[in-house]
Amino acid sequence: MTPRLIVENAGSLATLQDLGRRGHASIGVGISGAVDRASHNRANRLVGNLSTAATVEVTLGGLVARATGRMDIAVTGADVDVDVDGVRHPPDARIRVRTGQRITVPTPRTGLRNYLAVRGGFDAQPILGSRSTDTLARLGPDPLGPGDVLTVGRDWGPYPLIDHIPRPTSHHRDLPVLLYVPGPRDDWFTEGAHAALCRSQWVVSPSSNRVGVRLLGPPLERATQGELPSEGVVTGAIQVPPAGPIVFLDDHPVTGGYPVIGVVERDSLDRLAQARAGELVVFRPLSRSGSEFGRPVERPSTRSGRAAER
Repeated sequence: MTPRLIVENAGSLATLQDLGRRGHASIGVGISGAVDRASHNRANRLVGNLSTAATVEVTLGGLVARATGRMDIAVTGADVDVDVDGVRHPPDARIRVRTGQRITVPTPRTGLRNYLAVRGGFDAQPILGSRSTDTLARLGPDPLGPGDVLTVGRDWGPYPLIDHIPRPTSHHRDLPVLLYVPGPRDDWFTEGAHAALCRSQWVVSPSSNRVGVRLLGPPLERATQGELPSEGVVTGAIQVPPAGPIVFLDDHPVTGGYPVIGVVERDSLDRLAQARAGELVVFRPLSRSGSEFGRPVERPSTRSGRAAER
């Protein structure tokens, strides 16, 4: 019998994710996929999956699922101990699960998102080459709910020699640093705006999701006051509506009408994907050749700022 996981509780949000559906922006379809790619890939590596395998992305814990067959699993991402029938296991380790055992991913101590991989990956009907749930475009499988059955697939490779991967040191940093490349509309902002972006500490807004992370902080003054026609935007784009910047994550729209002051690089997006509401982040610019030319960070003011536009 093919092993399965039966979902008993999905928490606040649990979705199937892989590396996304690439190459379809011209027809209005975004990439989607795991927002913390490094943690997703690490989970698959621990159980010996191919890079195409789907994992379950769990936001703020709460996932409970029962196994109907023997399987190897791994949970990565946010700092959490995985519970298997009352026995706690550390993250970033391969775990053997038997038939009938219950897997619980509780609320993490730090971080926001976990990735549950099973050897073979999770099977689902691909849409445009991906099993990812796109929460904005509503493509792919629906978010998980009680009673859903996750069938184990065959996206496996050689059985791994390792059963544990040390957690990245970046997970223990107090202040995520977001490296970004200026542009394409950085000339729409004053020098003061660029200084404020890099010298300030930005607060993650509760109005954040897989589409984008909204940030609260000082205003970014515009040098150009006109309207910008809609144009293509990419993952990591720092779009600046009047209420403040939004960093687009993997379920972002493919076009936008506000100027983009810069684009955050992928490794930094993985860190941002683990930032909870109320936590602080800072920006550091990269030249287009990839070298860093950061400025000193100033303490933020105590004003709360306005919530980013919806």
